[in-house]
Amino acid sequence: MKPQRPPRPTTHLTVLDRQWLTPHMVRLTAGGPNFDAFRDAGFADSYVKIVFDHEGRPYDEPVDVAALRASTPNETWPKTRTYTVRSVDRQARTISIDFVIHGDSGIAGPWAATVEPGSLIQFMGPGGAWSPADDADFHLFVGDESAIPAIAASLERLPGDAVGAVILEAAEHALDVSAPAGVTVEWIVRGGAEYDPTVLAERVGRLDLPEGDVSVFAHGEREAMKHLRRLFRDIPRERLSISGYWAYGREEDVFQAEKRTEIGKI
Repeated sequence: MKPQRPPRPTTHLTVLDRQWLTPHMVRLTAGGPNFDAFRDAGFADSYVKIVFDHEGRPYDEPVDVAALRASTPNETWPKTRTYTVRSVDRQARTISIDFVIHGDSGIAGPWAATVEPGSLIQFMGPGGAWSPADDADFHLFVGDESAIPAIAASLERLPGDAVGAVILEAAEHALDVSAPAGVTVEWIVRGGAEYDPTVLAERVGRLDLPEGDVSVFAHGEREAMKHLRRLFRDIPRERLSISGYWAYGREEDVFQAEKRTEIGKI
């Protein structure tokens, strides 16, 4: 039997600032006296699971998710939503998390769009396992809005002479992303077009990838990643990071449950 991982502790910080990056993306900066409880492993794809109560509301006081799950019926367990840690500033003792806002739908997005400084943000983690390899000959980053924070954080870690390409898909608004001079950044903006999970794969399929050591980071909508996965059969496993961050038409609770089924496999 596979050993169970110990429960992740629940960390609480204070929301210090809310900044709109585009009309559909907001950045929260959090910190406060409990900052030292944040245990950053240093990965570019670091993520946390933000905690809400079973009805999707933020808690007003610190909670212990593991204790609640051990002592209360599962229908009253906290809900979690997974988000990338965009940056950690140890000097300022803050972290930043970016949220894509889809109107009033969802739990975390509407909360992030309206939360006031001084409120609590609680989460489990961080997790994560990937950072860009300094010695790769070419770096390819592919994703949609959900992957922008991890890709942007990765680009900031590349050496100044890095070579590569970034292909990002967005519904309406591109975002200024900094990259080394040798890394091109291309946006595919859908506008009013219906979401099509083949768009990223079609664009990547037209790339002329160089010979040599290619590193790939591809994350975003699940079906889009399945289409991309077929293009990366020749990329060594240690040079490929690919997964679904969300699934079109699915709430996160359903999406996370489906990860354990055939439909959820990339």
